[in-house]
Amino acid sequence: MPISRTSGMDRRLFLTSLVGAAAGVAGLSGCAESSAATSTKGASTAPLADKVPPGAALRISSYQGTQQLQFKLAELGELPFKVSSWVNVAAGPDVINAFRAKSLDLANNAGIPPIQAHYQGFDAKIVAINITRRPNYVFATKPGSDIRSVQDFKGKKLAFSQGQAQGVVLLRALKKAGLAYDEVKLVPLTSNQFLTALQSGQVDIAPLPNTQSPAYIAQYEAKGARLITTDVVDLLNLLWAPTSVLNDEAQAAAVAAYIPYWAKGTVWAYEHPDVWNEEFYVKTQNLTAAQAKSISDLANKPLFPPSWDEAIRWEQETADLLAEGGFVKKFDVASLFDHRFEGIAAKSVSEEYRK
Repeated sequence: MPISRTSGMDRRLFLTSLVGAAAGVAGLSGCAESSAATSTKGASTAPLADKVPPGAALRISSYQGTQQLQFKLAELGELPFKVSSWVNVAAGPDVINAFRAKSLDLANNAGIPPIQAHYQGFDAKIVAINITRRPNYVFATKPGSDIRSVQDFKGKKLAFSQGQAQGVVLLRALKKAGLAYDEVKLVPLTSNQFLTALQSGQVDIAPLPNTQSPAYIAQYEAKGARLITTDVVDLLNLLWAPTSVLNDEAQAAAVAAYIPYWAKGTVWAYEHPDVWNEEFYVKTQNLTAAQAKSISDLANKPLFPPSWDEAIRWEQETADLLAEGGFVKKFDVASLFDHRFEGIAAKSVSEEYRK
C-alpha cells in the first residue's frame, strides 16, 4: 500500500496534540521522564516472589468501576495487597500520562498504548494477555452521511487516535480496503472526543466500541447515521505496568497476584451476561436492557494464552503498520513483554479459556 509521509497532517504536531489533550487527566506537567531514565536495560529479570510482601500496594485502573464490580459479583475475595486507589482512566494517552505522573501502577488497555509509550520514551511492560477474536469496534458515520462501506472512506475525514486501539483498527481497515493514508484525511483526536466530533460533523467517520455504538445509533439513526461493520479485530487486551513498578519486588509480586483476579473477573462477566448487563450497563451506564444485551451479544470469549508468541507477532505487525505511516519509528516489540508473568493468567482459568 503506498504511504504518504504527510497524509494531511504534521506527525510531530499530531503527537504533541495527543499528549496535550490528555495531560489534564493525570497532571502530566513537570512529570515527564526521559527515555534515558527509563531504558529497557534496567528491566528486572529477578524471579517473582512466591508471596506478596506485607505493605505492598498498587494504584490500578478501573474505568467506571468495572474491576471492583466484577470482583464483587464474582465473589473473588480480598486482594492480597492494598489498592491505594482505583483510577478511573482507560484511554491509552491518559494511561501513559498517569504512568508518567506516578499516579497509576497497573492498567488495562489494548496493544497500541505500549507501542505509543515506547515511542514517547517511556518504559513499560506487558504482563498479561487476553486474546480478542471478534471485532470490538464498528465505524459510525455522522448524521446524514452517504458512507456505506470502508471503500467510501476515500476523501473523507476520519477520527484517528494513534495512541489507542481505535487508531490501529482504522489503519488496518484502510489497508485491507486498499486505501492509502493520503487518500483520506486523518483528524487527530482522542477517543473521548469522537462522539462530539461525529455529532458536530467535524468528522465523517469515527470508530466506536461496541459498548458505545448502540446508544449512538439509537439517538442518530433517524437522522441518517449508520454503523459500518468489518472483520477487523484488535487482537490484544492486556495488562501493563511501568518498568519502575515491575522492578520493585513487592509491587511486582502484587501485579502477579492481581492477574488471576483480572482473568477470573473477565471470565465471570462473560459467563453471566444477564447479571453483568443489569449490574453494570443498566445500573451504572444508564443503558436499557435491550442496549445492554446488544453489547453482551458481541462480547468476546476471554482467551488467556499460555504462550505469548501470537501476541508478540501481532504487536510487531501493529508497530510496523504505524511505522509505515510515519507515526512511530520501527523497533522490535519483544522489549515490551515481561516474560516473568507469561502464563499466570492462563493457569488461573479453566481449559476452555486458554488459547
